[in-house]
Amino acid sequence: MSFSSQVKDELSRQLSPARHCRIAEIAAIISLCGRVQISENDRYRIKITTENAAVARKYFTLLKKTFNISTDVSIRRGAEKRSSHTYTVGISSHEDSMRVLQAAKLIDRHGEIEENLSLAQNVVIMQSCCKRAFIRGAFLAAGSISDPEKFYHFEIACASEAKALQLQGLILTFGLDARIVQRKRYYVVYIKEGSQIVDILNVMEAPVALMELENIRIVKEMRGSVNRQVNCETANINKTVSAAVKQMEDIAFIRDTVGFDVLPDGLQEIARLRLSRPEATLKELGEALDPPVGKSGVNHRLRKLGSMAERLREQRPGKQA
Repeated sequence: MSFSSQVKDELSRQLSPARHCRIAEIAAIISLCGRVQISENDRYRIKITTENAAVARKYFTLLKKTFNISTDVSIRRGAEKRSSHTYTVGISSHEDSMRVLQAAKLIDRHGEIEENLSLAQNVVIMQSCCKRAFIRGAFLAAGSISDPEKFYHFEIACASEAKALQLQGLILTFGLDARIVQRKRYYVVYIKEGSQIVDILNVMEAPVALMELENIRIVKEMRGSVNRQVNCETANINKTVSAAVKQMEDIAFIRDTVGFDVLPDGLQEIARLRLSRPEATLKELGEALDPPVGKSGVNHRLRKLGSMAERLREQRPGKQA
């Protein structure tokens, strides 16, 4: 089971005790994956279609617990063997459909299907708990979360820009940075920051998925921190080794061209010590001198030897000015 399916399965088992929150969740599910059918004699019927059994089960339970109405459930198998099933949950009774539509504010007093998308005026989502329920229903109906082991991405696809803006506004009330992008004929509300996806899981009240995502984030951050530290240490080692190799080349060149006898005592001492201890750090070289010298002092002497080696190379016969 994918992480997204795990989240939906957890949310499908979470049932709010408050009727107004259940209505908000029903409104979101109908709004994002439902259709309202009207017959020639003005009889209404509501149908939602989903490929996720958990979503169908949650919608069925919400209707039963909230309105105590009967629903028609059908399952259609895909043409291919491994194709997913499609679940349809319908309310065939006109009276029951009207009760649901009126409670969810998806129909006006004249019987016109016109969703109230105003955040300020839609009484279904006025309270914070109902906002949570609406976002939860929207995710169940048309949302997905990527595998956090690979990357972080949360999204809910909306059929219209108005619905996307409403959903974005609801998420923003919880201090989360939700954005909208158009993808083909859909408007997608998405969140990409890992910590904010943890927060949206908290908003939707999915504690198990939240803890799993947090554990994955901690491991990934620790792994990233270790990798950065190893890379930094490797770079420092490479830098130190390269510097030591260059120092030894310079010292060997001085020895083979003019000898160490022309060097002051301090430079002779560090030159011989570096040749005998090619793997030593500047600190170790300084501690081995008599008297001991600090890292900056050792570095100063080695730089003097490097400059001298460069001058000698410039003076070699055949070297052009």
